[in-house]
Amino acid sequence: MGVEGDPGHTITVGPDGPDAIERARAARRADRARRRDDRSTRARATAPGRGALLATAPGRLLVAAAGGLALLTVAGLVLLWPGALPGGRQEAFGGRSLGATVTTVREARCPGPVEQRCRTIVVRLSDGPDRGRTVRLDLGPTTATPALTTGDRVRVQRAAAGSGTSYAFVDVDRRAPILWLAIALAVLAVLVARLRGLLALVGVVLSVGLVVWFLVPAILDGSDPVLVSVVAALAVMFVTLLLTYGPGAQSLAASVGIGLSLLLAALVGHLMVSAAHLDGRTGELQQLLVLGARGVSLQGIVLAGMVIGALGVLTDIAVSQASAVTALHHTDPSLGPRALYRGAFAIGRDHLSATIHTLVLAYVGAALPLILVMRDAHVGATDAINGQIVAEPVIATLVGAIALIAAVPITTALAALLIAPVPAGAIGAGHAHTH
Repeated sequence: MGVEGDPGHTITVGPDGPDAIERARAARRADRARRRDDRSTRARATAPGRGALLATAPGRLLVAAAGGLALLTVAGLVLLWPGALPGGRQEAFGGRSLGATVTTVREARCPGPVEQRCRTIVVRLSDGPDRGRTVRLDLGPTTATPALTTGDRVRVQRAAAGSGTSYAFVDVDRRAPILWLAIALAVLAVLVARLRGLLALVGVVLSVGLVVWFLVPAILDGSDPVLVSVVAALAVMFVTLLLTYGPGAQSLAASVGIGLSLLLAALVGHLMVSAAHLDGRTGELQQLLVLGARGVSLQGIVLAGMVIGALGVLTDIAVSQASAVTALHHTDPSLGPRALYRGAFAIGRDHLSATIHTLVLAYVGAALPLILVMRDAHVGATDAINGQIVAEPVIATLVGAIALIAAVPITTALAALLIAPVPAGAIGAGHAHTH
């Protein structure tokens, strides 16, 4: 009697067939466990070696610099962490909104001398004390209101009107599409990048949490916006590097390079905000004046936005340069710091061009509606740039590009000094990528 084992092998069993089959299965399980142990041993042998990094003077120096930067970041978070902000009812944008579902849509001629069509809807409330009640809402001219159909989800606001209660239309309810898009992103990231994609998502959640629970409340609590933004950016940087790329030589060099580049961005941004007289009294920041924010520096908020906006591309370029140095070191361990720097810097120049384009196009995309309005109003290019509402993103783009350009030689030099003396087998192969 024969029982199949691994492909190409047959195990012969005697009269005690079931016992022999069980022994054969146990042998196969033991063999698989032995192979897993061998793979783990090889992986540990090629994993980044902290001892190898600390055995060199540049390694010890950069470890101390990164450690000091991390301690300063933690100290900044502790010292600047905001207290409990005063609570109260939502006052901006008309107050809290409630959910409703459109049941009827009608169009008719608008009252008045102008010939135009107006849209009216009937909704069933799904939130609030009047849940289940149907309410008629007059939206206004069809050219200035959203096109709605039966079954659409909308948001409304409740307001007291004399002896009764009235409701007003706020906007279409977009929360469900946003939620489904976020879920699709999470699933796709996990399917494509697996564990690394999951860690990247965790990093994004923690980074957004730092902005929501630390950066914004600390600024509203009266802390210096620039100092808060630098501390928050450094905290986000460490979270991103550790979760997305893991601890190692690449993350170590990248953290110090990003830290120096962020400080440069803050310095250049401060000089330019003062020289261009950007006082922040445009757009949404005017609401802070209306709401009477406690001692908030609008000019500081403008600069803080520049620092936070530059962080994403800085992380990308810094990690790429550190990984490029590591890859070159693995290819030819005999290369010294100068040769590693030259080779990785040549890669960085190509990457830098694409990343600057990414930064510029991101700001252009955000400002596209404003650009269209100005073009339709026949505003000249020089007048448009001179206006504060356009000058702010333009200066933010230039400040970010300057920090980005500086990050390439800084991070490449740090990585070359750190990695060159370390044996190639003691450092991971990196995760370099190009554009």
